Amino acid sequence: MAVIIGMDPHKHSATVEIIDRTSKILATGRYGTDKTGYAEMLTAARKYADRVWAIEGCNGIGRHLAHRLVHDGETVIDVPAKLSAQIRVFATGNGRKTDPVDAHSVALAALRAPNLRPVAPDSELIALGMLADRRDELGRARTDTVNRLHRLLLELLPGGAKQFLSATQARKLVATVKPRDPAGKVRRRLVVELISELETIDRKIKTADKELRRLVAEHGSTVTDLYGIGPAGAARLLADVGDIHRFRDRNRFASWNGTAPLDASSGQQQRHRLSRTGNRKINRVLHTMAIVQLRNPSAGRTYYDRRKAEGKTSMEAMRALKRRLSNVVYRRMLDDQLRREKASPGGQSGTTTDSSATGSTPHTGTSDKPHPGLTTNQSSPGLQPAP
Repeated sequence: MAVIIGMDPHKHSATVEIIDRTSKILATGRYGTDKTGYAEMLTAARKYADRVWAIEGCNGIGRHLAHRLVHDGETVIDVPAKLSAQIRVFATGNGRKTDPVDAHSVALAALRAPNLRPVAPDSELIALGMLADRRDELGRARTDTVNRLHRLLLELLPGGAKQFLSATQARKLVATVKPRDPAGKVRRRLVVELISELETIDRKIKTADKELRRLVAEHGSTVTDLYGIGPAGAARLLADVGDIHRFRDRNRFASWNGTAPLDASSGQQQRHRLSRTGNRKINRVLHTMAIVQLRNPSAGRTYYDRRKAEGKTSMEAMRALKRRLSNVVYRRMLDDQLRREKASPGGQSGTTTDSSATGSTPHTGTSDKPHPGLTTNQSSPGLQPAP
């Protein structure tokens, strides 16, 4: 590549900086993300041959621009926010942060970091991701509705309702209450309205789960066969992971999803602490999987009890279980993808990886939390040659 175009994306604007292979700044600019601004940015960038776009947050705020560029035939790589943050702190050591500074650090990160992931949108996985997001929204809406129901029922009925309340059970409860005071009548009417909302949400959840189950099966995934993973969790795994081969082994996968412990040893004291980094949505899927297995007789429950018997605390045993389940999910997703590749025309047999679902919990390196940095560059109205 002759030049790297670093970009700090936002909803309505994007700040870019173009550097060559010697880190020399060739041009900077700020553009809108509407049709006119995008066209101007693309025209200015195409003056440089062998260009590569480096965008921060291609799975988040930068996704809309990354996908548009790929659709227009551009090469785009995804730069993790933590990596560009490290570049900022190593460059100047201070915490000042602006859009041009971010674009500069993204470009440098792309230049210096090997094996950054190219953006290759998969329409099926994008659809799965959107449906998984919608399913999560329905789940949060249901929880909120049930909480409001509990609050009102507690004021209508002595002791309120049981914790896990269905719409049918709520209707039976409210049918036994006939308040005569104005406040009680309004309270009962609100409860009836909330029950209707809950029934609507439940129908939408049932429809969403049915669609996700079908799409996951059509994708050739058997992740739902794992105990504790439903259609929504499987869709989230497929959408966020994408190509499982991008993780060299199960340890990298665990580090990415936040189940790998972080080394916090000092001197003779050897210990590890919980990681707060990684993909939190996937971490939540694994946490839900662990909870389901703990509530029922399962291999996960047996493993958890064994770690407790070894002297682990409940939290430590839970972390170990999530780490083990991460290995199991990695192995299953790897097997599924290898099977799809063999079945497809010209498919490859895959690569050899250290991906056994059993074995001891690995140790990981120290935390790579983002750091502040860099204070140079000012925003400019258009792509301007560097002085």
